[in-house]
Amino acid sequence: MKKYFYLASICFALSFTSCEDFLSVESPDELTTDNYWRNEDDAQAGLAAAYSQLYHGDTYATSEVRWPTEEFRADLFKLGSDAGNYDQWVALYYFNYTNGNTQFSYYYQDLYRGINFANQVLANVPNIPDLDDATRNSILNEAHFLRGYYHMMLLLNWEKIIIRDEYIVESSQLNKPLSDRSACWNFVIDELKYAINLPEKRSDDELGRATSGTAYSYLGFAYLTRAYEETEQKETYLEEALQALDNVKGYSLVSGDELIGMFNGTNKNCSESIFEVQYSKSEANGSVHYSYINQWIGAKELNGYDEILPSDVLMNEYMKEGELNNGRYDERLYNTIYYQCDYFNDGTGRVMGKEYDELFGGNNKPVFRRFTSPTLEEMSDACAINIPLMRYVNVLLMKAEVLNEQNHPELAIPIINDVRRVHGNMPPMTGTTQQEVREQIEHERILEFPLESYRWYDLRRWGKTASALQQAGRTGFDESKLFYPIPKWETDANPEVK
Repeated sequence: MKKYFYLASICFALSFTSCEDFLSVESPDELTTDNYWRNEDDAQAGLAAAYSQLYHGDTYATSEVRWPTEEFRADLFKLGSDAGNYDQWVALYYFNYTNGNTQFSYYYQDLYRGINFANQVLANVPNIPDLDDATRNSILNEAHFLRGYYHMMLLLNWEKIIIRDEYIVESSQLNKPLSDRSACWNFVIDELKYAINLPEKRSDDELGRATSGTAYSYLGFAYLTRAYEETEQKETYLEEALQALDNVKGYSLVSGDELIGMFNGTNKNCSESIFEVQYSKSEANGSVHYSYINQWIGAKELNGYDEILPSDVLMNEYMKEGELNNGRYDERLYNTIYYQCDYFNDGTGRVMGKEYDELFGGNNKPVFRRFTSPTLEEMSDACAINIPLMRYVNVLLMKAEVLNEQNHPELAIPIINDVRRVHGNMPPMTGTTQQEVREQIEHERILEFPLESYRWYDLRRWGKTASALQQAGRTGFDESKLFYPIPKWETDANPEVK
């Protein structure tokens, strides 16, 4: 298994489904400013380079950077049998990392590289001749979205960040100080507001590109997060969040096999998908459009590497409401996790064509079903499973949270019940008070988003990080670990960072 990778200073671009031409390009850095930005094709190529940083590098880096950095901190996961062999991942899990940790340093670097590519587009596209205004503005708005998105991901993981709002052309622009967190949120929100003017829908040859719904979804997420951070303006930000989320239109929840398919490559870009990282098995023009996320997340019994496993906290939460009349738990349990039970041992081969006990030797070892391939044969190879970054269910649950915080639990409850019915095949929730609805929203978000990297941000937003980790028996955490430290390479190179 490959565990070491080189992140080139010029990132390659990966494919969008039905859109290889869009991403099969070289970085704008390959040519000079004077001879590159000539026409719409060059502008689209610049956007492709900016999108490429959603992948965090090569076919292995997507997994090895994203999930250790984003998920190993949270209480819903534990290290798989192989993950313990990699000190940088273990340090993230036990919170004994230093500012030299390679994984969040790569993560930080990738996000700023995406910002750099977006800045190139914003700096040069205004000067391209013979480009109609509608096309020019659409390209610029898309670049603003990506610049806002990358800054937002930095702000969710670092307490203060450097705002990079211009394309760096000389060394004097390199050294900048960290900005106040409020100023960073202002910048992110302004960037996302540009993007609400993007198209509501994308054609088949533009799948994966941001839409107005994408922008409104992240704008709502930004305002919701900020409402808890700046409590003196909480009501204002909650209202802004609600307005943004109300503008996410044209999406719907999926269920059953269609929901499973969002995480195994069989139902890409469906009606619930708002923004997802695109993969295919194409190798057109020498680009690489696949990954090994199936093997990284998959258990060794499923031909995987066994790097990340569901914790007892997660398993207990799925079973919290008990069995229904049909003897089944919440449908989301079976859609997310393979474990020893009658459902996965019913003789129909529900576990990649096999029975659970046949593969796991009669032992009960809960493992992730999400982001694994449908069959054992496919698990032995690279995959083209897309990674959902924003789903409509997240918009609905954020909206329910906003309404509840605005003292309207009666408006939040029907939204929660719709999610429970469609995704979980569950009866309506039982509570009615604001606190009961808060607890239900946390429950639903735990069940909905394993491996989607929201749990840490949820806990911090609610002020529950320390208590959740303590209850999970996790050690090493203190309030100084709510955010990552600025990577050592940045502090060494930039004297303005304090």
